[in-house]
Amino acid sequence: MTVVSNSSPLITLGRSGYLDLLPKLFGRIHVPTEVFIEVTVLGVGRPGSQAVRGANWIEVHPAINPSLLDSTCRQHSLGKGEVATVLLSRALPADLAVIDERSARKFARTQGVTVMGCLGIIETSFRRGLVPDLRVAYQDLLNANIRIDEGLLSASLASFGLPPL
Repeated sequence: MTVVSNSSPLITLGRSGYLDLLPKLFGRIHVPTEVFIEVTVLGVGRPGSQAVRGANWIEVHPAINPSLLDSTCRQHSLGKGEVATVLLSRALPADLAVIDERSARKFARTQGVTVMGCLGIIETSFRRGLVPDLRVAYQDLLNANIRIDEGLLSASLASFGLPPL
């Protein structure tokens, strides 16, 4: 399965201690250079940055078309990492793009890209037995100060027949 990731899922999963779920689920993860720089250079010293830099399961790809990247960013009011993730997803082509931001997910879908966010990664990992306790995983996200709608977490837990946080 070919999977491309944006920066926020790498950061979120790294900060909360769940970055290793990506290679366990998908093997190799592809990221555009813009995402790698955002996480490992601009985010140096932040949680997850070093883990991403040292991850041998991450394959970094150069920008496909810098002028298209710039014009698409302006047209859709999205960051370079988000747009580069979608463009790389289309170019490979990827089976899945891991993107958390709502506007970037919407843009990806308009481009025919299938998306999943961090909650989907954690839910899938729970279903496969890689995350033994979904409630603990969600609490770990909150403890890592990840900005996430607690209503989404409660709805996810309810879908598995689990009590809310």
